Amino acid sequence: MADYVGAVDQGTTSTRFMIFDHSGSEVARHQLEHEQIMPQAGWVEHDPVEIWERTRSVIQKAMSKAGIQADDLAALGITNQRETTVVWNRRTGRPYYNAIVWQDTRTDRIASKLERDGHGDLIRHKAGLPPATYFSGGKIQWILENVDGVREAAETGDALFGNTDSWVVWNLTGGTDGGVHVTDVTNASRTMLMDLETLEWDDELLALFDIPRAMLPEIRSSSDPKAYGVTRIDGPLGGEVKLTGILGDQQAATVGQVCFAPGEAKNTYGTGNFMLLNTGNELVRSKSGLLSTVCYKFGEDEVVYALEGSIAVTGSAVQWLRDQLGIISGASQSESLARQVDDNGGVYFVPAFSGLFAPYWRSDARGAIVGLSRFNTNAHLARATLESICYQSRDVAEAMEKDSGVRLEVLKVDGGVTANELCMQIQADVLGVEVSRPEVAETTALGAAYAAGLAVGFWESTDELRENWNEDRRWSPEWDDQQREQGYTQWKKAVERTLDWVDVD
Repeated sequence: MADYVGAVDQGTTSTRFMIFDHSGSEVARHQLEHEQIMPQAGWVEHDPVEIWERTRSVIQKAMSKAGIQADDLAALGITNQRETTVVWNRRTGRPYYNAIVWQDTRTDRIASKLERDGHGDLIRHKAGLPPATYFSGGKIQWILENVDGVREAAETGDALFGNTDSWVVWNLTGGTDGGVHVTDVTNASRTMLMDLETLEWDDELLALFDIPRAMLPEIRSSSDPKAYGVTRIDGPLGGEVKLTGILGDQQAATVGQVCFAPGEAKNTYGTGNFMLLNTGNELVRSKSGLLSTVCYKFGEDEVVYALEGSIAVTGSAVQWLRDQLGIISGASQSESLARQVDDNGGVYFVPAFSGLFAPYWRSDARGAIVGLSRFNTNAHLARATLESICYQSRDVAEAMEKDSGVRLEVLKVDGGVTANELCMQIQADVLGVEVSRPEVAETTALGAAYAAGLAVGFWESTDELRENWNEDRRWSPEWDDQQREQGYTQWKKAVERTLDWVDVD
C-alpha cells in the first residue's frame, strides 16, 4: 500500500493541499490565497477558474516538496467551503458567473419571501435549515433568474451546479472530457434542497426554488470505497489517484477532531466560526436557532447527524482590521496589539457584516462598534474583535445546550485563529470551560484525508484515528462568574444595536 493520503482543502480565502502519513502527521503542504471579489455591499464572489488554477498549483507544489509521485498516494480527499455556489457549462467547462460565496447576502429577498409565503417550516423540517442567504438554494435561483442562458442550459443538463467540492472534483477527473459530477451528503445538506431523512434531492424543495434536477450532482457518501472517480494522468498529480473522500469543511474538521461519539463537539475558527455537536444516528431538530445537518456518512454505514452553530464573521473580522482599517499588518499582530490593554475598555464590536447567523438568523443586522469614548485606542478595538469571536461562540454553545441537553465539559478547537493564544484564553474565560487545541490544528484537511483513507483501508477504523489525536495546548478559565456574566450581558446589549438596520422586503 502507498504511504500517504492527500487532501485538497478549498477554503473561503485560500486553497491548500496537504499530505499526511499513517500517524496523521503532516508531510507537506502548499497554500495560495485567491481574490475576494465584492462588487457591491453585501455581495461576495470568487472566480472559480482562479480557484481551480490555485488547486492545480498547490497540488503540484506540495507533491514536489514531499518528493513523491501519484503512486505514493493511497487516496485523495476533498474538503471545501460549503454553500459557495458554482454554475458552469459541462461542454465548455466555463462558469456562467462568479462563484457566489456563502457570506453573500444578495438573496435576502428570496429567503424573506419563502418565509413570508409560509414555506419556512417545510424547509426547516425537510432540510434542517432556515430560509437564509447562507445556503446554496437561493444562490442557484439567483443565477438562474439573472444570468442569460443559464435556465435553458440547466433544463437540458448543460449547466451544472456544485459547491466548490463538485467543481474541483469535476476538474480533477477530466472536466469536459468525462469529469465526474458528484457531491457528498454533507455538502448536499447545505443547499436547502436535500431531505435529511432520505439523503436525496427533494422535488418539493426543488420546486420552491424552481431549480431543474438535471443540473444537480449525484449525492454520495462522505467516504466511498467505490471511489467517485480517479485523477487524470495529465492532471496536477501526474497520475491516477482514487478520489474517495468528500466532506464539507466543518464536517471535515469534526472528523479530524475525531468527534465520532454522540455529545462530542468541536469549534473551528476560520473565516467564520462553526461549532458542531455529534448527535449520532438521531436527527435532532433545533428549537434554538441551530442547524440540523449531516455530520458524515462512511460507506454503507448509517448516516451520522449533527447540530451546528454557524457564525458568519470571526477570523474575517481580524482580516477586516488588516485590509480595510489598516490598523494591523497581519493576523498575528492582532494578538500583540490586543495585549497592550487589560480589557476591552467598554468597547464591544459585533461584526455582522453579512447579517447575523446562528442563533439569531437576522439578515437585517449590520456590524456595529459600541461603547466608544475618547479613552479608547486601536488596542481596545483589537481586543473587542477577539472578544467578538468568543462571545459569538458562547451564543452558539448556549443554544446547543438548550437543544441537546449536553453541557460542554471541554471545547475542542481548531483552525487558523487558534494560533492566537490570547483569543483562546478569552474563549475559555467567556465560556467558563476548558479549551483544547490539538497538535494538528489544520483538522479540516486531516478530516478529508481520514475520510479518503478509511475508504481504501489505509486506516482500518475510527478507533485507529482516535489514537492519532494528541493535545497541543489547553486553556483554563481565569475570569470569575461575575466578570463572565457582566461581559456577556453587555455583549447581548451590543447585539441588539445591530438589528433592524437593513430593510428587507
